[in-house]
Formats: sequence, structure tokens, C-alpha cells
Amino acid sequence: MIDVILCIKRREDVTPEEFHRYWREEHAALVRKHAETIGAVGYVQHHTVSTGLESIVQESRGCPPDVYDGVAVVSFESLEVMADRGAQPEALAAAEELAVDERRFIDHGASRIWFTEHVTIV
Repeated sequence: MIDVILCIKRREDVTPEEFHRYWREEHAALVRKHAETIGAVGYVQHHTVSTGLESIVQESRGCPPDVYDGVAVVSFESLEVMADRGAQPEALAAAEELAVDERRFIDHGASRIWFTEHVTIV
């Protein structure tokens, strides 16, 4: 399993409330619509919440305060499947539609993305 991890920072002109609503309702529906086309077998959104505990945990580990509004995890069966499916014209068009939509609420320059091998421990 290959996961694409996106640490997401919202655009400055988008309020936190609007960011979370749009990502959860609008963008999620678009990902759902294109999941099969792009070969995604999973999509999970992790929305940052303020609990008051995060600063304690961050301090205890010497981590800087969080700067991301959420994390998205897009899962694929394998790198080969992701590459093969992603090269198809319909998948390229779907990926472009998703990227255009992301620019409505995500600050890509302040966000991060990388690929990981999915290893389930528990």
C-alpha cells in the first residue's frame, strides 16, 4: 500500500471554519467522484482541532507549534497501480480538476506532500 500524505495549510483569506467545511463537504465529494478514476482505494481527512493539550505534547517533545490545518491521506494499492492509473488521460483530467479545486482553499506553498509505504502496526 502506498499513501500520499498531505500536510495542509489553508489559504490566509479562508477562515478556519470555511476551510474545514469546504474540505469536508465540497472537496471530499470531488475526491469521492474521482477516486476510482485516479486509482485511490482510500481517502482520509484529519482535521486539526484545538484541545489545549497539543501545546503540552509539543513542548514535551521539543516540537514547534502546529502550523497545519489538517492532514489528508490518499491510499493506493501500489506505486505501480498509482503510476499506471495516473498516466491515463481521464486520471490526468481528474487530477487537474482536484488541483484546481484545492487552490480554492489550500496554500500549496505552505503545505507539504510526500509518498509513504503504508505499514499497519495495530
